[in-house]
Amino acid sequence: MSFLKRCVLPGTMLLLTACGSDEPAGPSGPSVATVQFVYVAATEIDPAVAQQFPNCVQGVGQTHIHPGWANFGRFDMQVAGANRWEMTFQNVPTDDEQRIRISDPNVCAQNPTGASTQGVMANGVTLTRVVDTPGSGIEPGLAFSVTSDGIVTP
Repeated sequence: MSFLKRCVLPGTMLLLTACGSDEPAGPSGPSVATVQFVYVAATEIDPAVAQQFPNCVQGVGQTHIHPGWANFGRFDMQVAGANRWEMTFQNVPTDDEQRIRISDPNVCAQNPTGASTQGVMANGVTLTRVVDTPGSGIEPGLAFSVTSDGIVTP
């Protein structure tokens, strides 16, 4: 992008014209990073939890994540082993606090909405900072920040 600035041309008067600039262009948009979330938890619903808390288990359905940068919409996590769920986002805004909530039907025994705050990692870093997130009222979630090169701070 060219900027208007004063350029002195040989044998001419001072002129205002478009010429190159060493000044950086304005921001090209928000910086984003790729973040892989791993949730270490059973991938099969515990029959005892389903029997004791049927409404919660049915309400949660499959284990899923609610990312704040996507207005806490629901994204089903993928099974990646007997005790491992995964989900990767390539659009996580950088350098600001982000919040997520994991919903797991097996957690209905500990939390009436199935919100889990344990066993969650982002790019290999365990998330530990519990925060409020919107859901069925206020529900517990986790906060973190990420740099443009994918380094996560819990």
